[in-house]
Amino acid sequence: MLAGEGARRPAARPAREGRSGRHIVVAGSSGLIGQALVSRLRASGDRVTRLVRRDPASPDEMRWLDGAPLDPRLLAEADAVVGLGGESIGRLPWSRRYRSRLLWSRLTPTRAVARAIERLEPHERPLFVSASAVGFYGSAPGAVLDESSPAGESFLAALCVEWEHAARIAGDRVALLRTAPVVHPEGVLRPLIALTRAGLAGPLGSGTQAWPWISLDDAVSAILHVIDKGLTGPVNLAGPVRAAANDLGFALAVRLNRPYLLRAPAPALRAVLGRPFADGVLLGDAHVVPQALLSSGFTFRHPTVEQAVAHAVPSPNS
Repeated sequence: MLAGEGARRPAARPAREGRSGRHIVVAGSSGLIGQALVSRLRASGDRVTRLVRRDPASPDEMRWLDGAPLDPRLLAEADAVVGLGGESIGRLPWSRRYRSRLLWSRLTPTRAVARAIERLEPHERPLFVSASAVGFYGSAPGAVLDESSPAGESFLAALCVEWEHAARIAGDRVALLRTAPVVHPEGVLRPLIALTRAGLAGPLGSGTQAWPWISLDDAVSAILHVIDKGLTGPVNLAGPVRAAANDLGFALAVRLNRPYLLRAPAPALRAVLGRPFADGVLLGDAHVVPQALLSSGFTFRHPTVEQAVAHAVPSPNS
C-alpha cells in the first residue's frame, strides 16, 4: 500500500462485536495518549498487555527491546497491537544527535512489532495500530490535507514516511495514526500555558497558519474507533474544524484570563529555536482534515479548538 492511500477495511480477522473482552497489546503505554488509552480499555473490560523496557512490575507487563526479537507468539492471540511513543519533538535543540534519537525511538520499536507480526500466519495477525503524525504532510499553505495527500519535504515529513514504512512490514492490517498535537497541559499546551500565565503570549509569526490539533479524549476515542471498525491505512487524528495558531493561543489566553499581545516574529523564532523546529512545528501551515474518521462514522466530542482548550484547562475562577 502506498503512503497516500486512504483508510480501508481488512478482510481477515474482523473486530469483535462490542468493545469488551478483547486482548489489546500496547507499546508506549507510559506516554500521554498511552496512559489514557490503557485506562479506557480497562474501563471497557478489555485485557491489556503493556510492552515495557524495564523489569515487569505487574502481571500485565512484558519486557521487550532488550536485544532479542519480539516473540511473535506473544502477539498471536491479540486482537490489536497499538504502537505509540517516541522521543518528544518538543525537546530542544534539534541537534544532529537528537534528530537521530527521534528517528531511532520511532523506527526501532515499530520495526520490532511489525516484524513479529509478519512472522505470524496471515490468519493469526492482529491489527497493528501504529503511531505516525500530521507532520507527514509538512507545510502546505492553502491546501486541504486528507489521507490521500502526499508527504511533505520537511525533516518531520521524512521521519513520518520512514515510520510508516516500518509499520507496513506487518502486512495489510496496519492503521497509521497521523496524530495532531494534543490539546492538553502535558501536550502542546505545556509551553504555551507557562508563557500565557507570564503574560508573554501572542502570535507566533503571522499567527494565521493552520495548526492541526486534537483533544486527548478524541485521540483516545479515535484509536478505539479504528480498532472497532478494523480501519487500515492512514487515519488523520485531527480535529474537524480548522484552527489557526492564533485561535489556539487566544482561546488559552481567554481561558486563563491573560493577554495575548506579544508577537514573536518568524525570523526571531528561527534564530532562537532553529529553522527546522520553527518552520516544522511553529510556523508550518497544514489544514489537516480527519476524512477517514468522519467517513467511517466517528463523532468528535470536542469539534473545535476552543472546546478542546476549555475541557483541558481549568478556569482560574473555577
